Amino acid sequence: MTTSHPLGERPGNKKSAARTVAPSGAPHLARGERAEATAAAWLQARGLSVLERNWRCRFGEIDLVLRDGNTLVFAEVRLRGNPHFGGAAASIDARKRRRLIASAQLYLTARPSLRNHPCRFDAVLMNDAAGAGLEWIRNAFDA
Repeated sequence: MTTSHPLGERPGNKKSAARTVAPSGAPHLARGERAEATAAAWLQARGLSVLERNWRCRFGEIDLVLRDGNTLVFAEVRLRGNPHFGGAAASIDARKRRRLIASAQLYLTARPSLRNHPCRFDAVLMNDAAGAGLEWIRNAFDA
């Protein structure tokens, strides 16, 4: 992926922002990729800039890293098609929050130029990959 943002790329982390088919072809992964693409487009339409998608490290993955003005946004995209197991928001439990915070800290460690920017954790929740019932929660949790 060629990026036009000042952060450049992390070696081995080259997912195209337009890609919607999971590498393994697994249907649940493809739905997740479509949901992330839907969320990214929806947030871009509201003025945020996508810096990275699916940034991975030893703690896990950050679905979307965006910029909202001067603020760096780490966004978790949650797709829950079956409400019997709880809604999309319920799936961001304490363990997931800890992993997202640790991942964000590592992300910032690798990018000294961003360390002094304000940061927040957002959640983008939806009922299907097309964005039905999309809900954007700014500051979904504190670090």
